[in-house]
Amino acid sequence: MPERRVVIVGGGLVGSLSACYFAKRGWSVDLYEKRPDIRLPEHSNLVEHRSINLAISERGFSALRRLDPELEARVKESVIPMHGRMIHSLDGKQTSQAYDVFGKHINSVGRSTLIKLLLDEASSYSQVTLHFGYEFINADFDSGRVMLQDANSKEECCVDADLIVGADGAHSRVRQRMMTKVRMNYSQTYIEHGYCEFSMPAQEGTFAMNPNHLHIWPRGSFMLIALPNLDHSFTCTLFMPWSQFDEIKSNDDVVSFFRKHFPDALQLIGEQRIRLEYAANPKGSLMYLKCAPYTYKHRAVILGDAAHAMVPFYGQGMNCGFEDIEVLDRIMLSQSDKAGDCTAALSDEQLQQALSEYSALRSVDTSAIVDLALQNYVEMRAKVVDFGYLARKYLEGMLHRLLPHRVIPLYTMVSFTSIPYAQVVQRWNQQSLWLHRSIRMATIAAVVSIGAFSARMMGCRQLPPLHELLHKLKRF
Repeated sequence: MPERRVVIVGGGLVGSLSACYFAKRGWSVDLYEKRPDIRLPEHSNLVEHRSINLAISERGFSALRRLDPELEARVKESVIPMHGRMIHSLDGKQTSQAYDVFGKHINSVGRSTLIKLLLDEASSYSQVTLHFGYEFINADFDSGRVMLQDANSKEECCVDADLIVGADGAHSRVRQRMMTKVRMNYSQTYIEHGYCEFSMPAQEGTFAMNPNHLHIWPRGSFMLIALPNLDHSFTCTLFMPWSQFDEIKSNDDVVSFFRKHFPDALQLIGEQRIRLEYAANPKGSLMYLKCAPYTYKHRAVILGDAAHAMVPFYGQGMNCGFEDIEVLDRIMLSQSDKAGDCTAALSDEQLQQALSEYSALRSVDTSAIVDLALQNYVEMRAKVVDFGYLARKYLEGMLHRLLPHRVIPLYTMVSFTSIPYAQVVQRWNQQSLWLHRSIRMATIAAVVSIGAFSARMMGCRQLPPLHELLHKLKRF
C-alpha cells in the first residue's frame, strides 16, 4: 500500500493532538507551525498573556484517553481541580457554588504546559515530523499541494499531501482558501467586550485564594475571573465592554477602577502590578464564528477554532476541538472493517464519505456550543447572584441527585458528559419546559390549597371543593 501523507497546518493544541491521532492510524504526518518551538527555553514566553487560561473537562479528557490513557494521566498530573465557582461580592464576601452535586469538577491547566505535553507526544511517533517557523501561503486542494514560507529565510516550498488538515485557529488561512473551492456558509461576529490579563502572585509561598475554585467577581455588565496555576499564582482576566476600557486613560484610572469594583482582588494583586500589567498586556478581542461545510472532497478538513471559534465563557473551546478529533477518528474507523485501526488504508471514496459525514454531524453540534458559550457570559457576569437563578440551580441539583439520569443540569451535560452538544440543547429545552410547568402547577396548587383551607376555616361556602379546582388546573 502506498504511503498516505497528511499535512497539518497549525501546531497548537488541536493540531498537535490530531498529529498523534493520524500517526496512530498509520498516516505519515507533517505538521507545520508558523511560530518557533515553544519547548525551547528561548521561546517559552510566546504563549504568555495571549489568551485566557484553559479549563479541561470530560470531552477533552475523553479524546486524550482514546489516544492513550497514559497521556490522559500525564495531563491530569498537570491540572488543578476546580470544584465550583467562588463568587466575590463587592464587600469581599465569598460564596462557593459547586459545579455538580456529585462532586464532579473541571480542571485548570496552563496553555503552554498542555501544548508542550502534546508536542512531546507527537514527537514520540516516528511517523510525525514537526516543522516550526513555516507559514501557510496557499494550497491546491485538488492536487493536494501545499505552499509554505520559511519565516526566517522567506523562501517558499511546496509539499504534497493526500489530506490537508487546517488547525490554524479562528483566522484560519486554510479555511479562507477552502472558501474559494466550497460554497461555505460563514459568519463571524465580534462581541462588544474585550479582555485583559493580570497575574495574582503567590502569597508566602502558597495560593492567595482557594485554588480549587474558578473565582468570579460578577458586576453585571462586566466581570473579573481568576484560575489557579501550578506555581501557586492565579491568572486573572478582566472582561468588560470596550466602552469601559476606553474610559481608563491612565494607570491611576485602572487602580481606581479596581479599588471601586474589585477591592479584594486589588489588595491581592497589588497596585503596582495592576499598573504595570494593564499597560503591558494586550487588550484582546472576543469573537465567535460558524461555518459549514468543514471539508472539501477527500482532500481537506478544518478542525477546532478554524471551524467554530467561540467565546471562552463555557470553557469548551479546547474541549470541543479535542472532541472534533475524536469524532473524526471514530467516523473514519467506521468506514471500513478491512481498515482495522489503520485509517490510512481508506480509499479516496471512503475518506470523502467519512469527511462528509463528519462535517454534517459536527457542524450541528458545534453551532450549539458556540451559542451556549455566548449565553454563559451573561450567567457568569450577572446571573450567578440572581435569586431566580440560584433557586433553579438548587432545585435542579436536588432533582439530579434523586433522578440522576432523568434530570441533568445544563452545565453537567456540557462539562461532565459526552452527550452531543445539539442533543444537550434539545434535552435542556425539554427539561426546562417540564420544569417550568411543574413549578407552575405546584405553585398554583399551593395557592389554591391555602385559599381553600382559609375559606373553609372562615366558613365560606362559595369556594368549590379542592379536587374540582385541581381538576381545572390540568390544562396548565
